[in-house]
Amino acid sequence: MARVSRWSAVTGALAALLALSVAVSSQDRFPDGPGKADVMKVCSGCHDAEIILANLKTPGEWNETLQNMAAQGAEATPEQWKLIEQYIDVHFAMVMVNKAPADEIQLALDVTPEAAAALVKYRQDKGPFKTIDDVKKVPGIDAAKVDAATSRLVF
Repeated sequence: MARVSRWSAVTGALAALLALSVAVSSQDRFPDGPGKADVMKVCSGCHDAEIILANLKTPGEWNETLQNMAAQGAEATPEQWKLIEQYIDVHFAMVMVNKAPADEIQLALDVTPEAAAALVKYRQDKGPFKTIDDVKKVPGIDAAKVDAATSRLVF
């Protein structure tokens, strides 16, 4: 009987450890920053927050998704919704660099309105961007922010 009890305890401990490691690895895929805790709390109320990683969307599409979540009953304060949207825009929203309006570029690259407008003007004056290096040539664009968003840039 003691063996069964010990086996149950070991099995339970391993299951708890596995669950904890899955939760930690999930959070590791989410960069630290304002809004991360709100994403984990609010989004995980209905589904795994990892679903964000599986959906490529523009800032406008994420805004619509978050509005739909709120309409379907996801609970968050207006400030939490704002932080969630900003967090997703900066870390996960895709940027259609040759089509996106300045406001979407500003959100997704976390740049000033002037830098986003400069990117749009540059693209209008010189034609579509072809590479990451082309985007970095835009006056006022922070190359580090472009590098951080490389996986989300669509040409």
